[in-house]
Amino acid sequence: MADRVTVIGWDGSPLTAAARAALGAATLVAGAAHHLALPEVPPNAERIRLGSVALAARRIAAHRGTAVVLADGDPGFFGVVRTLRAPDFGLEVEVVPAVSSVAAAFARAGMPWDDAHVVVAHRRTLRRAVNVCRAHTKVAVLTSPGAGPAELGLLLDGVHRTFVICEELGTQREQVSVVTSDKAADHTWRDPNVVIVIGGAVTPGGTAEGGWIAGRDPGTGPRGWTLPAGEYGGDLGEGETQSLRAAQLARLGPRVGDLVWDIGCGSGAFATEAARAGAAVIAVDRDPDACARTVAAARRFGVLLQAVHGTAPHVLENLPEPDVVRIGGGGAAVVSAVADRRPQRIVTHAATRDAAEIVGRDLSEHGYDVECALLQSVELDTKLWTEKERSVAFLLSGVLPDRPDRSP
Repeated sequence: MADRVTVIGWDGSPLTAAARAALGAATLVAGAAHHLALPEVPPNAERIRLGSVALAARRIAAHRGTAVVLADGDPGFFGVVRTLRAPDFGLEVEVVPAVSSVAAAFARAGMPWDDAHVVVAHRRTLRRAVNVCRAHTKVAVLTSPGAGPAELGLLLDGVHRTFVICEELGTQREQVSVVTSDKAADHTWRDPNVVIVIGGAVTPGGTAEGGWIAGRDPGTGPRGWTLPAGEYGGDLGEGETQSLRAAQLARLGPRVGDLVWDIGCGSGAFATEAARAGAAVIAVDRDPDACARTVAAARRFGVLLQAVHGTAPHVLENLPEPDVVRIGGGGAAVVSAVADRRPQRIVTHAATRDAAEIVGRDLSEHGYDVECALLQSVELDTKLWTEKERSVAFLLSGVLPDRPDRSP
């Protein structure tokens, strides 16, 4: 095992005294090509071109001497430190940090970033990174080959965002470009790069002094996973009662990185509440007034979603792949079309047992584990303690057992 392993972050600035001392004593240096070209790298040191960090870690673990690993930005922030410290290699490291590439990108843009989400996009996580960009107003994306600005722009089809693309930060070839998301695929971008994705409504509750937690403040908006009908304009009908929405949200569990389809969005109550959970939401309805109400509800509560006017199941064909789906209307034909797309979870409701059996059988035939519960809620007037409203619905949920809920 190496006698000493030092990880040095580099942001284009002159190396610190501590970094120069560690490099001067190194018998092995690992890094990208532009790191290995630094004049401070000892000419007699063994050099490893850093492609696979895991392979480099194995060679460092077997090295007898003093090793240095050079990395861009802060190596402890989505960087090589995590891999080097993994139990597989047993390396204890000293870290000399630099300004992270995310901090540098926001500095170049002259923007604060305590209210930004930060995601890593590579081929396995690209779709989830895009979903975060759909759902939030300010996102920094650490890209990789095959999961860069062009791919982000293509997958954000139909959602307008502004991209601030920072290429090769800290080098002589550094370049900052501002383009709209629909134009990002028209260019070839140099790696490495960071993309700041901006757009959408401003979340209520923010102040000029900033918030108290990085990313989106979870404390904005009214408290409660589901809200009373009055928050959405009054009577929402049997398919959107607060108790039914609460049960649907509990079955689906939408979260950051997910894409939720809400088919038959109606008032926008469920779509808005899924977006409040941090998920990206596409709300679909054949009624243009329903789409307008949904957009207005989302704006009122300071969340982002995309409303699509059209009739299911045909309108679903060109939508991006969902993680979880709530079907508020459309019947068995829509359930079957959704199940063909293989989301992790599907939830819907039926007014009668016969209708519930048809939907449940269809989900089972598509390979879903099906649960059905009869939900009955009675609202009471607490002044007279008399019944005000009663609702009954069969709640059906399907879970795809061969697709883990944490799949990218």
